[in-house]
Amino acid sequence: MADSDNSRDRGGIHVTNTGGNVTIGDSNTVTSTVNGTGPDRDPLQEALLQAIGKLRADLAGVVPSEQTAALDEELSDAEDEIEGTGRADAGRLRRLRQALTDAGAVTGILASGVAVGQAVGTLLGG
Repeated sequence: MADSDNSRDRGGIHVTNTGGNVTIGDSNTVTSTVNGTGPDRDPLQEALLQAIGKLRADLAGVVPSEQTAALDEELSDAEDEIEGTGRADAGRLRRLRQALTDAGAVTGILASGVAVGQAVGTLLGG
């Protein structure tokens, strides 16, 4: 069957009107990007997420220690959990509180550390 559109290369592959990802040939990589909104977050979880971001940025400017590394890991995990599910659960909040306490020499002098501690305390009820 002859192609009536002479602007197309003869023998090529043409894919149009796809609703998903398409790959043809060897050694291809397919990247799928999902656009949309994340899960709903209550204002307290959102405040914690914002405070976590500020504290992580502030921690980048302090002399690293075992305690600050552990705290940053807990902050990262909490951040991922809130962004993924809309909330950090009580177990995560307790681990974050403990990491804040363990790194108290640093977090006690950072306003962002105090803000995270207050947000965690509010979410845990005290």
